[in-house]
Amino acid sequence: MTLVEDLKWRGLIKDISSPELEEKLNKGGLTFYIGTDPTADSLHVGHLSSFLISKRLKDAGHHPILLVGGGTGMIGDPRPTTERAMQSKELVKHNFECLKKQVEKIFGFEVVNNGDWYADINVIDFLRDYGKFFNVNYMLDKDIIRRRLETGITYTEFSYMILQALDFKYLHEHKGVDLQCAGSDQWGNITAGIDLIRKSTGDEVYGFTMPLVTDSQGKKFGKSEGNALWLDKNKTSSYKLYQFFVNVEDSMVIDYLKIYTFLSKEEIEEYEKKNNEHPELREAHKALAREIITFLHGKEEYERAEKLAQSLFNNKFDDLTKQDITDLFDEQDIKQVESNINISDMIVKLGAASSKREAREFISSGAISVNGNKINDATTTLSDDYFIDNAYIIVKRGKKNYYVGKK
Repeated sequence: MTLVEDLKWRGLIKDISSPELEEKLNKGGLTFYIGTDPTADSLHVGHLSSFLISKRLKDAGHHPILLVGGGTGMIGDPRPTTERAMQSKELVKHNFECLKKQVEKIFGFEVVNNGDWYADINVIDFLRDYGKFFNVNYMLDKDIIRRRLETGITYTEFSYMILQALDFKYLHEHKGVDLQCAGSDQWGNITAGIDLIRKSTGDEVYGFTMPLVTDSQGKKFGKSEGNALWLDKNKTSSYKLYQFFVNVEDSMVIDYLKIYTFLSKEEIEEYEKKNNEHPELREAHKALAREIITFLHGKEEYERAEKLAQSLFNNKFDDLTKQDITDLFDEQDIKQVESNINISDMIVKLGAASSKREAREFISSGAISVNGNKINDATTTLSDDYFIDNAYIIVKRGKKNYYVGKK
């Protein structure tokens, strides 16, 4: 299977600028770039599909460059509904440095900053050297601009297309870039860059886009949608990544295996067969979690995430560390408590019961466990020995209700 055939089978090509690009992709040797603005200090899973397709191109003999928009990040790519909030120069610089470090560590890509070449362009040069190549009617015809005209769009946002086209031209002239790839929402900006280069230099360059990856409700994996899964394990732990991907809907898991893993067509088709025949085993889901976490954070992180999942499933926590506990449970759900108090008082303090009477009823019915151990005696005092790693205590009520205390 050729590179393009593989990309199409995985559902990773939506728009392509020229039929001849397919042959060039299969042949290898193109220098290409992908871009992202430093709107946060970490990439998220929504970015990952683009970066993984870049690795696929690199493995096929192409040379990747990542542009982190230290300049465009000061402006913000137009959103479909409202204008982005502008970030301070200090925050943009901080986010750029974090993303540069992250990408170099995970992917090993060369990273450039468009703020470096914007610094040498004054407003007159911008209008003379770039603005004159853009017909306003052409810009108004771009989908994202049309959608914003009804609610209003500022000149700042309107000019973003020119800036991204400028990036393509600069990288073509200074880095030999002949290809830009991005998510499908960037198609208008990519074609603007292709037109600018053709009009100003006569050179032919190319672009293609990938479909945006969505969750089962059709929402993008992104910060603006409120469902970001960060690639920085200090922002989203490997365990939380594991839980998310092990629990994706059966209807989504095979698509995600194609998009987010380097498993072969044969391997994925075998997982699809297993998923259809025995969905309860969740083998495809576990493979998805394994491949993503191992790629991002390494085999040890995956094995640790799997161990934490088993601890929760088996209700066994005695051998966990403080870090394990904070990965398993959200910090906002952990309550401050003290040791050497009665079990009933602890249950009420953690919110597992509304009163001491109700707490005693839960205990007598066998509904309460502490750190995985059943509590049957309502007079039990929870001394320091009950606290995991001398810090945390986990109360479980019934089959699924967990309450965590920290002293």
